[in-house]
Amino acid sequence: MSAHQMLKVFVTRRIPQEGMKILQKASMCDLSLWDSDEPVPRAELLKGVAGAHGLICLLSDKIDTEVLDAAGPNLKVISTLSVGFDHLAIDEIKKRGIRVGYTPDVLTDATAELTVALLLATARRLPEGVEEVKNGGWSTWKPLWLCGYGLSGSTVGVIGLGRIGLAIARRLKPFGVKKLLYTGRKPKPEAQEVDGEYVPLDTLVRESDFVVVSCALTPDTQGLCDKTFFGKMKKTSVFINTSRGAVVNQDDLFEALSSGQIAAAGLDVTTPEPLPTNHPLLTLKNCVVLPHIGSATYSTRGVMSELTANNLLAGLTGSEMPSELKM
Repeated sequence: MSAHQMLKVFVTRRIPQEGMKILQKASMCDLSLWDSDEPVPRAELLKGVAGAHGLICLLSDKIDTEVLDAAGPNLKVISTLSVGFDHLAIDEIKKRGIRVGYTPDVLTDATAELTVALLLATARRLPEGVEEVKNGGWSTWKPLWLCGYGLSGSTVGVIGLGRIGLAIARRLKPFGVKKLLYTGRKPKPEAQEVDGEYVPLDTLVRESDFVVVSCALTPDTQGLCDKTFFGKMKKTSVFINTSRGAVVNQDDLFEALSSGQIAAAGLDVTTPEPLPTNHPLLTLKNCVVLPHIGSATYSTRGVMSELTANNLLAGLTGSEMPSELKM
């Protein structure tokens, strides 16, 4: 196949080798890569995508009408190295008949593990404890020093019992959780395996000792966790978000944490990302913020990369994608 017959593919970032090897072996692909671990600048994205038949992108790349126009009519497929797709202008993509691949399922276990780790670290004040050891604050044993909240006998509320929400619930149950509540668009039959009770959001927020957000970002969930939401939570409750930053009103969360309205919060997602180092939430001891590392295990990122590459190749050849977003 000569170069001018090949299909141009633009990759917006270095991706794990598992995926790159698949792309490099594909004789049909004329690969162009933004060879950096940092996001591609907007101007470079617009230039790189010009004339492309396929695009591999990440959550940090805003694929809007401007990018689609810059790509032109050749663009057949967009493959995103993520389970989320709120960075994609889905309506416009659909209108143009462009197929979209994404990576659900493969990061479920890693994200659920991280959510449990974040919950435990926040509730049991692990980052504070590490800091006290390092700064000399650890003196003698004190009965109430660094006391936190345990899962045993607690009520856990999961907002969004999808793949990840269910995987989180499965992992939390063996800690001795007494009651597992969940909310969403409709009751889920699979909730039975974790003895999940479907309740209205208001009930979940009021009764839960731990509120875990694992829903998708939609117009309905944008800003869902606001002043009213936090005002209904127990003063001893812990709030955890590993879904999307925009589900939370961060000003209202800061107020709830600093006023003692809720006990603590753990976030793996924020708005924006990265969170500025001078952000008020980072001044609080009872707020644990992680840099969006839910799926960050070597094996998970490798599998995500493979799936992203295979989705792209299927889109280029017009065959069935391993994981296609139904629009």
